[in-house]
Amino acid sequence: MSTFYYAHPDCLGHDMGAGHPECPQRLGAIEDHLLATGLDIALLRADGPLADHKDLTLAHSEGYLLELDEVLQQVTASGEPRHIDPDTVVCPGTRQAMLRSAGLAVAATDAVIDGQAENAFCATRPPGHHATRGESMGFCFLNNVAIAARHAVNVRGLERVAIIDFDVHHGNGTEDIVAGDDRILMVSFFQDQIYPFSGGIPMGDNMLNLAIPAYTRGPALRELIEANWLPRLDAFAPQMIFISAGFDAHREDELGQLGLVEADYAWITRQIMDVAKRHAQGRIVSCLEGGYNLSSLARSVAAHLRVLADV
Repeated sequence: MSTFYYAHPDCLGHDMGAGHPECPQRLGAIEDHLLATGLDIALLRADGPLADHKDLTLAHSEGYLLELDEVLQQVTASGEPRHIDPDTVVCPGTRQAMLRSAGLAVAATDAVIDGQAENAFCATRPPGHHATRGESMGFCFLNNVAIAARHAVNVRGLERVAIIDFDVHHGNGTEDIVAGDDRILMVSFFQDQIYPFSGGIPMGDNMLNLAIPAYTRGPALRELIEANWLPRLDAFAPQMIFISAGFDAHREDELGQLGLVEADYAWITRQIMDVAKRHAQGRIVSCLEGGYNLSSLARSVAAHLRVLADV
């Protein structure tokens, strides 16, 4: 089994300021842990181009992309960061980072469909699952997973793909983009009643949202996944699976109050792998979303990767 690991220095250039949880050090912590544990030698390093405009329009409106581009040009020219919302900042390195992140997700999708690797993980930032069709929010500018999933169906011709979103926060942007698209099934879990305060009522019949109470731990979540996600995924029989992989539901992460540990992320990944083997020739592309405690993020990503790479 081969697992491609997509990363690029451009993703380090987006920096929203001292003390911001979505920081470049997140990627450094993952890299350091992979090296320290020897897991890096089990992964095949991969690269890809910047996303181009036609990639972005798979998930975002022309009006939004025009507005975002104007802000990016102004920030690049001035060299001064600008707040999109209280938590989301555009800085001079944002353009390259966000276009590289989306481009790597598309490149990973092509590589897996073409059989170059069975699966892939994109260690990219900024994250994407809060970016809606027409709005930046929640640290996110471009919805990497939605772009990649739409590339799989619109460009590569797959008939059915699934998006699996595990993160302490609801992937409202992805839901906004793919709701009602019967080619795409989205299943997710997230902590109820925290940012972005959505997901309780699904926006489309192709959505399965599990809003989890605070302080839920792994055993209870595993039961919910077995009872809800897995039957729905098997009935849908996706030809490829995309993962919005957030690791901020870990019990050490202060941005939420869920109680997962590395073993839970490994278990979730095994369930997804089994579904992919049954229906999708093992094809999975996973993209990093949340996870802000550097130690638990690095350990949880490693647990996820060990299952993907079967080591």
